[in-house]
Amino acid sequence: MEGRAGAGSRRAGGGLGAAGPTSSGRAMRTPEAPWERFSAWLECVCVVTFDLELGQALELVYPSDFQLTDKEKSSICYLSFPDSHSGCLGDTQFSFRMRQCGGQRSPWHADDRHYNSMAPVALQREPAHYLGYVYFRQVKDSSVKRGYFQKSLVLVSRLPFVRLFQSLLSLIAPEYFEKLAPCLEAVCNEIDQWPAPVPGQTLNLPVMGVVIQVRIPSRVDRPESSPLKQCAQENLLPAPVVLASVHELDLFRCFRPVLTHVQMLWELMLLGEPLVVLAPSPDMSSELVLALTSCLQPLKFCCDFRPYFTVHDSEFKELTTRTQAPPNVVLGVTNPFFIKTLQHWPHVLRIGEPKTSGDLPKQVKLKKPSRLKTLDTKPGLYTSYTAHLHRDKALLKRLLKGVQKKRPWDLQSALLRQRLLELTQSFIIPLEHYMASLMPLQQSITPWKSPPQIRPFRQDDFLRSLEHAGPQLTCILKGDWLGLYRRFFKSPHFDGWYRQRHKEMAQKLEALHLEAICEANIEAWMKDKSEVEVVDLVLKLREKLIRAQDHQLPVKEMTLQRAQLYIKTVIGSLPKDLQTVLCPP
Repeated sequence: MEGRAGAGSRRAGGGLGAAGPTSSGRAMRTPEAPWERFSAWLECVCVVTFDLELGQALELVYPSDFQLTDKEKSSICYLSFPDSHSGCLGDTQFSFRMRQCGGQRSPWHADDRHYNSMAPVALQREPAHYLGYVYFRQVKDSSVKRGYFQKSLVLVSRLPFVRLFQSLLSLIAPEYFEKLAPCLEAVCNEIDQWPAPVPGQTLNLPVMGVVIQVRIPSRVDRPESSPLKQCAQENLLPAPVVLASVHELDLFRCFRPVLTHVQMLWELMLLGEPLVVLAPSPDMSSELVLALTSCLQPLKFCCDFRPYFTVHDSEFKELTTRTQAPPNVVLGVTNPFFIKTLQHWPHVLRIGEPKTSGDLPKQVKLKKPSRLKTLDTKPGLYTSYTAHLHRDKALLKRLLKGVQKKRPWDLQSALLRQRLLELTQSFIIPLEHYMASLMPLQQSITPWKSPPQIRPFRQDDFLRSLEHAGPQLTCILKGDWLGLYRRFFKSPHFDGWYRQRHKEMAQKLEALHLEAICEANIEAWMKDKSEVEVVDLVLKLREKLIRAQDHQLPVKEMTLQRAQLYIKTVIGSLPKDLQTVLCPP
């Protein structure tokens, strides 16, 4: 498709364009780039169509200067269409996650670190993967040789805002399929006017005559805080469409076929176990995978996950090899071929066609992996895993009662989400308490010595502490908590949690050390110090200041100002030649 003139021509190489060069990443942009606001939300928008000769083909990428490698283009094409086993007629929405070629690249959007420092860990920008949100349409069309119109509109982002982007697609995709390029260009220009996604703020996002109102969660929010209330101070016309969440799925709907096994699935997620989810369609597979990976919040999901995965994926061989143990990944698939390919995986969840009535669908049964058949495998959770914790019968009873009383699904989801949150918190709180005990006392931090070290995490000491400070204090569930912790220590989630907490504690120590220096009498310290020692102090203070100003240290503004004053005072005490070296004109 040719590039269009108009709004897109405001920018270098602007307008809509077909996929171009094969190098990866975004072209160099000036700080005033007109698409900076757009790129705070989306990397690009893609249109994938079906070509009789080529199969799936990338029709256009917008903005046209966003460069994808050939491998990335191929992945987007295959992941944007349901495979032939799904038989999706009409409109289907789903999502995928794919690796950026070359791994983690420097994000061009400069606010990544600032945003990530304020966002909950589960909502931070993806550093090395793209998230694709797809609206696929397949309808009969006699004007097309194959007899069907088949096209996907794809939003590519590094933000895990599945609820927001699905809502956005449901507004723009039907209009785009009718009006094509002009509509898409206008929408992208509207997104380029949106305010940045700042955690803790409620934002009004205008698009196609509608205002979507969202609140971006912040890491200081209480996990059980109430959903967004409409802002009363603004008389917006038209009245905004208020999204209660940018990211939360309807958990009850996603878990309906597996409610009796939600707790076991939570354990498998906690332990980072490899799991295949085989569903009838990509919308079911992607929603169930995202629901599973979200049930550990507020703990960050540290394993790989693919909400929708196909045999054409560039990582197919890597993830399905039998020469090594299955990787720590949750894989959502729709092709029964994976039953044969992934027979060596320890956990396979197969779900059947959805039941549309209000009653609870037939629950999948626990089955031994040996009962997996290449063809005609029945729905079930195929695993030899034995849960460590006893089943939460009270939760199941409340959910079943809700079904009988026709309780709204959003309330059922809130109940389920709250119970999973409480379960995760009961598991994590003892770890947090033990980790906090490893922090040196503040009184041991002195200004003129390096801060003391954080004591090592000793698993045996922690396990002994559970007798008087374990999860039994906050959770009524009985079971083998010790065994669950022992397995957790071997999982990627313990490693991810420990690294993050250790990093935060080290930064806190450094901040306390900087405060101690700023509260000390620096003139008295300098009296008997050599020039080398004084210069060393200046360099160290400057390094701490740079880190603090770059949002890497939790330091008060007053401390920063005092540190700058100290640096000035110390440099002023040095000979003129050294002052010139440290503060060149």
